[in-house]
Order: sequence, then C-alpha cells, then structure tokens
Amino acid sequence: MALVMYTSCRLYQNDKLSIGDLATFLIYLTMFVFNFGVATGVFGNVAGVVGAADKVVAIMDHEPTINCYGGAKIRGKINGSLEVRNVKFAYPCKPGVEVLKGVSLSVDNEKNRVVALCGSSGCGKSSIISLIERFYDPNEGEILFNGRNIKELEPNWLHKQIAIVQQEPALFAGTIRENITFGLDVSMKTDT
Repeated sequence: MALVMYTSCRLYQNDKLSIGDLATFLIYLTMFVFNFGVATGVFGNVAGVVGAADKVVAIMDHEPTINCYGGAKIRGKINGSLEVRNVKFAYPCKPGVEVLKGVSLSVDNEKNRVVALCGSSGCGKSSIISLIERFYDPNEGEILFNGRNIKELEPNWLHKQIAIVQQEPALFAGTIRENITFGLDVSMKTDT
C-alpha cells in the first residue's frame, strides 16, 4: 500500500494521473487487498477441513481388532458370575508397560449382589473394567461371564448385561434409579 501510494503521488505530481483516477484506484486496491485476506482465511479453513476429512476416512477404514457384531448370547438364566483368570494386559499404545500382571478374581453373583472394585489410584481398576466390558482383549488369560469366555459373546449383548457407575459419575436431575437406567429400555415404576 505504501509503494502504491508513493507511486500514485509521483504520477499525480507529474500530471499523469488525475485525483479521481487516484481515488478510484486506491478504492479498488483496498477492496482487492481485503478480499485477498478473506480468501486466504477461506483457503486455510479448506485445508483444515481436508485434514479433518483424512482423519475421518482413516477412522472409517479402520478395522477393529475386537469384533463389534456377532457372537453368542447366553440363553436361560444369567447369574452374573464373573471370573478373571490370570490376566496379563498392556495397552496397545504402550505395549512394553504391563499394567496387569497375572490378575485373578472371581465374583459369584447368585444373590444379585452389588460388587465394587476398589483400590488405590493406578492399581488397575479401570483396566480390569475395560477388559470386562471388552474394550480391549487381555494379552494372556481369560475373562468368563456366566461361565462363558467373553470373546465368544456378542459385544452389544454383553454391554447390556453389565452396569457400571464410574468413580465420578455425571448425574442428571432425577432419582438414582432413573440415572442408572438412563438410556436403557427399562420399565420404570414411580413408587420405587
């Protein structure tokens, strides 16, 4: 802009440019620079959208290591028993750091008890829950639900059999029962 102003003033002084032509040129130049700045922002946004689209396509093309569909559903009585047998596990992002080293536990839930998994921070509670929900598979060992290996069960069916309340739950306005059954197809009685 400074170079154009200097050149325009020199042309005006030498009577090669009228004041009206100078004003018109400066208005056009200002409009061009403004629109060029806007276009640059648009091109930056387009580049961001293309980058995000590449990530979306990569996620859509990703083949999960754990089947999401198919598998067995347990017919008959489900007692909710759970057994973790000598499970060893490391997260895929850090395969060299084993977070569970031969963990075993058994929950016999014949009387429909509520079971809490407690322990100090970093002891593996969340990792065990992630394995029970089958967000991951153990590196070694097995997890049995109602006597069946969870790898044989349909994941969607398995998720409907297990209710989890996180350490810091987000609660909605309503009763505890309504919060627990939120999103489930459960008939609600107002007197309970």
